[in-house]
Amino acid sequence: MLNWDDALVGLGPRAADKSTKAATREAEFSQTKSENARSDISTGATGLEAIEMGARRIQVDDKRIINCRADLNQLVPFKYQWAWQKYLDACANHWMPQEINMNADIALWKSQNGLTEDERTVIKRNLGFFTTADSLVANNLVLAVYRHITNPECRQYLLRQAFEEALHTHAYQYVVESLAMDEGEVFNMYREVPAVARKAEWALPFTQHLGDPHFRTGTPQNDQKLLRELIAFYVVFEGIFFYVGFTQVLSMGRRNKMTGTAEQFQYILRDESMHMNFGIDVINQIKIENPDLWTDDFKREIIAMIREAVDIEIQYACDTMPRGILGLNAGMFREYLQFIANRRCIQIGLPEQYPSVGNPFPWMSEILDLKKEKNFFETRVTEYQTGGTLNWD
Repeated sequence: MLNWDDALVGLGPRAADKSTKAATREAEFSQTKSENARSDISTGATGLEAIEMGARRIQVDDKRIINCRADLNQLVPFKYQWAWQKYLDACANHWMPQEINMNADIALWKSQNGLTEDERTVIKRNLGFFTTADSLVANNLVLAVYRHITNPECRQYLLRQAFEEALHTHAYQYVVESLAMDEGEVFNMYREVPAVARKAEWALPFTQHLGDPHFRTGTPQNDQKLLRELIAFYVVFEGIFFYVGFTQVLSMGRRNKMTGTAEQFQYILRDESMHMNFGIDVINQIKIENPDLWTDDFKREIIAMIREAVDIEIQYACDTMPRGILGLNAGMFREYLQFIANRRCIQIGLPEQYPSVGNPFPWMSEILDLKKEKNFFETRVTEYQTGGTLNWD
């Protein structure tokens, strides 16, 4: 791939001898192209390489999740049909925040006796966390993950996911605006409230390697860094850190409180569940194609990461509902998070870490399984459809 910043060095002050200038420029072009070609051997394609006329057509076996040198501008033939299907499902699940009626929430929020102070804290804390969380995930996708995934059908889904992360931030902003909340308080909460800050602080180091413009995959060490950071965001951040907040808000909706906000969260969780499942498929495919990365030491490191995340999220549950509300308490969340962590471990090929734990919130499984009917607030989403044509019973 031609690096234009380097190539343009040869176009400085005008030389007296035009032929010498042309020769110099051609030599620099060739050198740069050669250097980048050598780089591509170890780091994979980007999709911005110079066009090679007469090159052979892409074959399925040319494709890989990482470190692939095949032309990324050729979407087909598909190698990972699951990635393309998830893209199609996500597109069929399109929705917009403005489609959801917030009038009941506005009236309840304005009412002096509508919600307890603890219930208001749950809403504000979770909006404060999620407004930051989805921005972090979007930045990680766009600025870090995308350039290291060398498969076009997976990239197609990542583009859709990036849009959905923006849509989720939009949804939280729409709730904040609808309820006339203090926008500065909510959006700056991750820098003012320790319970919210802790989760954001945990996630940030796990995007630094991938976001470094000098970072390249292609070595076992760097490929493990990529795998570790994919697990951190897809399995932990989206797969564990989101579940206390979603359960709290959706539980309020089940009690006919803040139903518009809960409905926004219902759609968001449906998206996030697919994001997580896509990420787990990517992680497992990388493991299949690069079995040397999945060492015993690496597995122990990942287990320690997941166990630490469970402890952090349990503390978040305690901080957001210290007295227990809505029929929920921190002890129930401890069991639920351990149950969720066991599922995440199994999904990426690790042993369960918390024996004999059950699911204290079985109703949440209706949302987590995207193919099941979901019965909330006297409405039921029966299948994937475009947002404007959803059938409500």
